[in-house]
Amino acid sequence: MPENPVLIIGGGPAGLEAARGVADLGYPVTIVEKEDRLGGTPIHCDYAALTPNLINAEEAMGAMVKKIENDPLIDIRTSTEITTASGNAPELQVTLKGQSGEEQLNAGSVIVATGFKHFDPGKETQMYGYYEFDDVITLVDTERMLKAGKFVRPSTGEPPKQVCFIQCVGSRDRQIGNQWCSKVCCGIASKEAIEIRKMLPECRVFVFYIDMRMYGFWEDEIYWKAQEEYKINFIRGIVTEITRRGDQVVVKGEDTTMGRPLEAPMDVVILSVGMEPSEGTTQMAKMFNLPFESHGYIESIGGALNTVVTPVPGIFVAGAAGGPADLEDSVSMGGAAAMKASAFLRKASLKVAA
Repeated sequence: MPENPVLIIGGGPAGLEAARGVADLGYPVTIVEKEDRLGGTPIHCDYAALTPNLINAEEAMGAMVKKIENDPLIDIRTSTEITTASGNAPELQVTLKGQSGEEQLNAGSVIVATGFKHFDPGKETQMYGYYEFDDVITLVDTERMLKAGKFVRPSTGEPPKQVCFIQCVGSRDRQIGNQWCSKVCCGIASKEAIEIRKMLPECRVFVFYIDMRMYGFWEDEIYWKAQEEYKINFIRGIVTEITRRGDQVVVKGEDTTMGRPLEAPMDVVILSVGMEPSEGTTQMAKMFNLPFESHGYIESIGGALNTVVTPVPGIFVAGAAGGPADLEDSVSMGGAAAMKASAFLRKASLKVAA
């Protein structure tokens, strides 16, 4: 067995599952996370509950962390980044930069699980007024309030009476170059809408959408439940502008089902922001000479039939570093990457033995 560990970059759902899988197969692991704790975006962005089953995010990610934190084969490095890489697998040399300075590490294989970043809705256009109006917020801002157990209007601190979600902000938009569907936004908006209605039963909640995209069981677990049990109003339409009138924000656009103009005053507008490649994904791709696919994520060699193997031998990708992914995708890819990385090490050891 090669002594060099599998280096896993990123301690979110994909990285945690990959670490557990590699160790379960008997190979050593070094998992590197730039933040001061493991858990990835659900932890660092203060998610309240996970989609679709509304389980507590802190508890769910804590359970994943617990499975690896006492494993003797897993070396956990938080508050640590990779600054250089050279050589080829299974003899890679990387530099780790942590709180105690720099350290050289030899790695037998690498799994890049660097996740994604949320689209900045004020980056390209101010049509949504995100930096202009306090009561225009994002899914992430909403998660933080829901986790705190208090959903209010940021401008007043009072409970809202009328709230809407606007879908596909930063996704499916050729004008800004984000031609992809971010896959999870419809489900997360519906989940948050349910949570708001649970917290504020008198609050009216609307979802303005281009197309509702619910994958697999999400259709039944979230979408129909939101409409039938929680009376959330889904309106097919295109929002073109958000303005202010008095103490409310006003959503303007078109109801595309009815074919008529739309104007709706709201206390809070929630922008369903999509996914983009994270800075870490871009940095690691360049460091390990990994090609990008056409949307800026790390490319795999087999498309739908091989989602984790990159064109560089011994380097694998998992989770949203390879494209928009929900938690199920991320965990599944983490397990697949663990198997592929372990197989790579095994084959390398057999060549050495021969």
